[in-house]
Amino acid sequence: MKVYAIIANGTEEVECLTFVDIMRRAEIETVLVSVESSREVVTSHNVKITAEATAEEVDFSDGDLIFLPGGMPGAEKIANNKKVMDAIFTYNSLRKKIVAICAAPAIILGRNGLLKNRRAVCYPGMEKDLIGATLTLKGVVTDDNITTAIGLGYALNLALDIVDKVKGYDYGYKLRETIQYNFN
Repeated sequence: MKVYAIIANGTEEVECLTFVDIMRRAEIETVLVSVESSREVVTSHNVKITAEATAEEVDFSDGDLIFLPGGMPGAEKIANNKKVMDAIFTYNSLRKKIVAICAAPAIILGRNGLLKNRRAVCYPGMEKDLIGATLTLKGVVTDDNITTAIGLGYALNLALDIVDKVKGYDYGYKLRETIQYNFN
């Protein structure tokens, strides 16, 4: 299993790094990819992060999952990257996993018609961009190959949900214990 986690200037850093951290704890190969011209990005709260590669350096064809964090204008920058969007459309046509949180389901997936006839969720106030989707009240929802989450408060649940799907619930349960996850 190989995950490409996409990041841009203006990405919400906790959403992104929570997902990357949990994937790596679960021993799932995860590559942090910048859509900027350099590997270094400045997140929505002025945290500098250095990605392992830029989108131009990556061949997304060997991946199994693309992760899209929220944050503005990060989500818009990701949506405006042709190479990343081509990879997202290819992943969707091959039914590879696409995971998006906060603004990303609306800005990146919804505006591009990838959520038509699917259940999805996004950051409150952005629902108009979930074009053709059925909005749910869940914090994390999966419909076919696409998983969406409402926002930062669900970042850990989202990442653990993906671990459950990829590695099985027993593995995910043990991981939850190691990070002192609150099961209540």
